[in-house]
Formats: sequence, structure tokens, C-alpha cells
Amino acid sequence: MSVLAAHAAAPLTALLVLVRRGGYGAGLARKGKLLNHAVGTRYVQGRTAAGGWSQQRFARRRSGQAAALVGRASDAVAKALKEAQAAPDVLVPGGDKALVAEVLADPRLARVAALPRGPLLDVRDPRVVVLQEVAERARAVRVRLTEP
Repeated sequence: MSVLAAHAAAPLTALLVLVRRGGYGAGLARKGKLLNHAVGTRYVQGRTAAGGWSQQRFARRRSGQAAALVGRASDAVAKALKEAQAAPDVLVPGGDKALVAEVLADPRLARVAALPRGPLLDVRDPRVVVLQEVAERARAVRVRLTEP
């Protein structure tokens, strides 16, 4: 068996962390199957065309809503880790880069934030179906061929 094939077939446990404005999902996956998960939604208002004081008020509201989303997502990741039967080997992030970074900045997640991770995946609104799709995608191996 080649080194690449052995690496691709290794039974790693992946921690999935998906966060987008409006929703979050966290779970552990092994061999492309979701072991446990936590998902939820949280409203975050979009940008408005209002100007002046209204624009500032809506910006503060969005900031508060995003902070609540990050808090809920961090709780979901902590819950998934607590229910885990095995520690994760890799981290698979997806969604909004800034929100994922805020979630992983939670002190409870310092150990898993340091795990090896793949590229940030572009995902739809995090739901259980999306977590299952990401669990399968997490096993993918990127191969880049170059001419000598």
C-alpha cells in the first residue's frame, strides 16, 4: 500500500466546526460517519441601507447577535467534545472564517484549536445533513500534480 493510500485510509477522528451567520454545527466524525453532533440556529441581522444613528444602532445589534452565535457555537463544540468517546485527531473548519476563529478562541477549546486542520470548507447553513456531508468530505485527500 502506498504512503498516500495508507494516509487516506487512516481512521482519524475529525472534529467538525461549522459556523455561518444564522447557524452553527459541531460534531465528531470517523471513517466518514458522524459520531455525535450539535446544531442550532441563531439570527444575525444582515446589513441595512439605513444611515446615521440607525446604521450605528444596527451595527451594534449585529455585533451582539454575532457574539451570541459564537457563544452558542462554542458551547456546541464543547458539548460534542464532552460526549466524545475518543479525542479528535484533526480539525475540519467550515463556513465564515472570522466566526470560526472566534469560536476556536474560546479557552475551553484551546486544546482542539491547536489540532492539525484542513482548509476552511465552503458550506451551506449548518444542519445535520451538512455535517454528514462534511464528515464524508473530511476524508478527501487533495492531490496536486506538477510536471517535472
